[in-house]
Amino acid sequence: MLLFTLLVLLGLLAFSVAAAVSVGLLGMSLAEFYSTLPLTSALGEIAWSTSAEFLLVAIPLYILMGELLVCSGVAGRMYGAADKWLSWLPGGLMNSNIGASALFSATSGSSVATAATISTLALPEQERKGYPAPLFLGSIAAGGTLGILIPPSINMILFALIANLSVPKLYLAATIPGILLCFMFVAMIVLACLIRPELGGHRQHASWAERLASVPDLLPPLAIFVLVVGAIYSGFATASESAALGVLAAFGLGLWRRAFTWQTLGQAFESTMRTSGMIIFITLAAFFLNFVLSSIGLTSSLVAFVTDLQLSPMATLLAIILFYIVLGCFMDTLAMLITTAPLVVPVIVALGFDPLWFGVILIVLCEMGQITPPFGMNLFVVHSIRGKGNFMDVVYGALPFCFVLLLLIALLIFFPQLALWLPQFA
Repeated sequence: MLLFTLLVLLGLLAFSVAAAVSVGLLGMSLAEFYSTLPLTSALGEIAWSTSAEFLLVAIPLYILMGELLVCSGVAGRMYGAADKWLSWLPGGLMNSNIGASALFSATSGSSVATAATISTLALPEQERKGYPAPLFLGSIAAGGTLGILIPPSINMILFALIANLSVPKLYLAATIPGILLCFMFVAMIVLACLIRPELGGHRQHASWAERLASVPDLLPPLAIFVLVVGAIYSGFATASESAALGVLAAFGLGLWRRAFTWQTLGQAFESTMRTSGMIIFITLAAFFLNFVLSSIGLTSSLVAFVTDLQLSPMATLLAIILFYIVLGCFMDTLAMLITTAPLVVPVIVALGFDPLWFGVILIVLCEMGQITPPFGMNLFVVHSIRGKGNFMDVVYGALPFCFVLLLLIALLIFFPQLALWLPQFA
């Protein structure tokens, strides 16, 4: 049954069938072959009950918040300020790519949106300042992955919904690893440029007066992050309500700066609708698949199968991590998360691991899937916005960051308190 599931899913994806359609067709196929009950009759009820989940309201709101910050020019000014503060390091503007990605991630919640925004801002500077393409492009693609690890994160909301976890606790669990990953990315860039100085381009040196003058450009995204996340942790608002507060703050900021036009607002709303529709479609299909998997007994059978193998918990965990690394090369990470989490989380819990801790590891693995060929979404985003050159430039530039992500997973395995310390105080 598991083999049939994997073959059908990978076969549909190999024929370029959309992720949501692939997941839905897989659920219908399993229901047809392995169930004596008409499970497809429950599709309407599942679609209604899932889409009525209040937590899902946060997804379009987080996307809209990021879109409003882009069209209001806040993101562009933020990137310029990050450049003044970080470009003195070896690697220059590449460190600014990571810093700006981290700041934008704290208000976007989306990896693709982060990569697209920073690409638009950074790529015009690449040739002008003499940066070799691969590592520079890789820093943008890798920086974009921070969008699903640094709270607020759309992927973490969906994982919390699937695994029946607290969103605020999951956000807290990801906070320290997210900050640590930013420093690890910068450290990798600095080390690479110390070994090979030609990778660092022409570094700019801003005076302290220029840096201090740029501080007001850093404050709006930080203030919105504090508002959104602070409202959740203080108990003032739920995840969905805090997302609405963030949208109001971003909209008010744009009005204050007189940065909006009817055209830019229309583009922001249209982009939000397209992205939200795609995510919700995948979510509805995945919840139907989860219902089918539980009904035909595959979830419980998989737990029993893994238990009967009598592998140590650590060996099983490493096998699961390897499975996700391979799957991330061939499958959209959002679909991968929603499709596999209902199968894997019961196994993880049965092995005695903390689901919050594993949730952070799974999000890091999803990050890796965003920058691993041949189907890493961030790779395509950066290359398409670049509009020229060889796609392999982006691939080669992103590979060193994959090793950094593996190092973070190793640190989380050896030091689980990196993810579990903060949730104790929630």
